[in-house]
Amino acid sequence: MPPIKRKPAIRKTPARKKKTKPFPTQWKVAIAGLLLILLSPFYYGYVVKGFVATWRWVKDWGQDPNYRTYESFNIKIPKNYTIHGIDVSYYQGKINWQKVKSMKDDDVNIRFAFIKATEGVLQVDPYFQRNWREAPKAGIICGAYHFFRPKRNGKTQAKFFLQVVNLEKGDLPPVVDIETLDGVSALKMRAELSDFLNYVELKTKIRPIIYTGLKFYEDYLEENFDEYPLWVAHYYQPKLRLDKSRWTFWQHSDKAKINGIGHVVDFNAFNGDSTDLAEIILK
Repeated sequence: MPPIKRKPAIRKTPARKKKTKPFPTQWKVAIAGLLLILLSPFYYGYVVKGFVATWRWVKDWGQDPNYRTYESFNIKIPKNYTIHGIDVSYYQGKINWQKVKSMKDDDVNIRFAFIKATEGVLQVDPYFQRNWREAPKAGIICGAYHFFRPKRNGKTQAKFFLQVVNLEKGDLPPVVDIETLDGVSALKMRAELSDFLNYVELKTKIRPIIYTGLKFYEDYLEENFDEYPLWVAHYYQPKLRLDKSRWTFWQHSDKAKINGIGHVVDFNAFNGDSTDLAEIILK
């Protein structure tokens, strides 16, 4: 067989590596100077803070001007309300009420607190007595609330609540928290709730406040307890979807961060000014 002819191999000349020029000294100096500026207190105090303020403005741009972000509280708060407060239970743990009282962001500070006292016919909130004692010392106006269980006798729950809570001059009216049917009919729930309200008012001469969610109110309570002050939960909205003449307190967020409290907190607005608040405080 004739020999197989091979094509001559083409050898590639290796590319020469380009010599890298040393980084000019003047650029090193410039970069070092820039870093010094960025890390200096002057830059942080005036430029960075200015940038943060601008970013907040951009973030809220196009949003409802009456629903502004308060960075300290880590939530949006509806404007046009001058009196703000929180509500707490054992979920919030041990609270430093002095820190709560001293916290302020622009025109918002904590003026009042609703504190869980009891639930059903047996449960006392383990932090109630401490909160009920320490919050007023810090200058917080306080109110106590009972978590209502429709399966239990309403009058019995009212007696239990009043055995635990000692209402005094300067307190907010007592509150009954109704959020669930607990498996009973709406008619049964309203009957037991009515017994609770009547007994508390009879013994204290104070008309209690009803706390509930907006949907629960619309489904089961509307037009049944209109003579009682209303505290409504309706979250993350610039406005409460309820006639302003109907409600007294609005729980508009459950994610507030408060100094002195190690857990997120419900945040509330009062429907009125200081004069209006003074009118409902116990005399």
